[in-house]
Amino acid sequence: ELQSARWAEGASGPAVGARFVGRSRHEQFGDWETTSTVVACDPEREFAWAVGDPAEPSAVWRFGLEPRDGGTALSQWMRMGPGRSGLSFAIDAMPEKEQKIVFVRLREFERGMTATLEHIRQRAEA
Repeated sequence: ELQSARWAEGASGPAVGARFVGRSRHEQFGDWETTSTVVACDPEREFAWAVGDPAEPSAVWRFGLEPRDGGTALSQWMRMGPGRSGLSFAIDAMPEKEQKIVFVRLREFERGMTATLEHIRQRAEA
């Protein structure tokens, strides 16, 4: 979904507190922008950001790096909430379909994260 990102408010790179604007696209939801704040930045170990208000984000995303078998294992993790997100609005509009909405969205996240990790692996090994 993420199409591009740019540092905001004079930030020039990753550091805790730095903000960036992400532009996203989804076939059903259209195009949107979010502002995120870096909440963890430990080079060669972790990079995480909170979407929206860092005190009550709509989501927190994290990449983790761990030495393994002479190489590096990369993982990606995300947590929805506690703030509201597009998922919240979809559930508000169709509360009777909450389980299906959440199931479908989680599968989309899973496919997207798997593809992201694979693309990073390919670039790292090139």
